[in-house]
Amino acid sequence: MRRNYRLTAIAGFAVAVILLAVGGLLLWGSTYVHNTVQGQLASQQIFFPPKAAFAHPVAGTEITPSMIGTVSKYAGQPLVTGQQAEVYANDFIAVHLREIGGGLTYAQLSAKAMALPKGSAAYTAAEAKVQTVFQGTTLRGLLLEAYAFWQMGQIALYAAITCFVFAAIMLILTILGFVHLRRTPDEAEI
Repeated sequence: MRRNYRLTAIAGFAVAVILLAVGGLLLWGSTYVHNTVQGQLASQQIFFPPKAAFAHPVAGTEITPSMIGTVSKYAGQPLVTGQQAEVYANDFIAVHLREIGGGLTYAQLSAKAMALPKGSAAYTAAEAKVQTVFQGTTLRGLLLEAYAFWQMGQIALYAAITCFVFAAIMLILTILGFVHLRRTPDEAEI
């Protein structure tokens, strides 16, 4: 019976080592993703509106009342985290896109513009609106992609912590298994 305890203890140690290795890789991946997202966002030099802009929010202006609860907490800060990217994309850019496009998407606005006579004043105005909504939608999509990668980095961090906790538990159980092996005589039957 002693041989089974020894194999179990060795297997427990192997599992602990594997969990430590996986945890280390997950931690490296999390750090890489966070540093990359932060570096890419910082290089764009996007700043949230200053605190003073939130003093008098008015619908249809740069700061609307809907932005007070979310966007205002980052007032004046540079956009450098995934969480900030999500807020800027969903609670700042999206609000302005809805106002500019009247609730229509880029595709809907483009289709309406294409139906107008080319060269007319209405067509030129519609195309300008289409271009603005296209650029805003593109920026919003890129920021949400940065947020998604940042979220994956967060998940990898939590998974790494979980692996380290389970590795510690396995190491403790393995040590207890080896202690039990030393205390139990070879002839003991279970």
